[in-house]
Amino acid sequence: MTKPKIQPTGREARFEEDEIIVSKTDLRGIIIYANDVFQRVSGFTEAELLGQPHNLIRHPDMPGCVFKLLWDTLRNGQEIFAYVVNLSKDGSHYWVLAHVTPSFSANGSPVGYHSNRRVPYADALPKVTALYATLLDEERRHSDRTKAIEASTRILTSTLADAGVDYSQFVFSLSEHTRLGAAA
Repeated sequence: MTKPKIQPTGREARFEEDEIIVSKTDLRGIIIYANDVFQRVSGFTEAELLGQPHNLIRHPDMPGCVFKLLWDTLRNGQEIFAYVVNLSKDGSHYWVLAHVTPSFSANGSPVGYHSNRRVPYADALPKVTALYATLLDEERRHSDRTKAIEASTRILTSTLADAGVDYSQFVFSLSEHTRLGAAA
């Protein structure tokens, strides 16, 4: 299946706070598992998801530098937490608080990635959308994709350095719930 050209509608799809969107990919980001919540919220069937790159659901309002950070972190064998806006098959969008981890074989070799996504903290979303808009504006100023991501990465790196945190810590600093020690 070729990645469909989906036009964002501005409508928001939702899922319940007690639901978890789960997917697994191989090392190249090809989906090898998609739970029923993922299928329902994304609007894609299991057959449409399996064997496809996970960026099938990438929303155009997601800065490339966030995905670069995510992939760099995973390839270093570390987990990452990130706010992500995804695009459903029908053009609606849905925000998630993603926890993505590498999966390892019995001998410790990386074999893929596992992602659990929950309903995001509502009080964090205005801060996230403001940051992502700044990063995306910077990316759109450059015609060369590599230079665009390098430029937005500098902004993100500077933002994190100013806050004295890594990206996952930054993500949790955005919500009053997580600052108070509530379970993520």
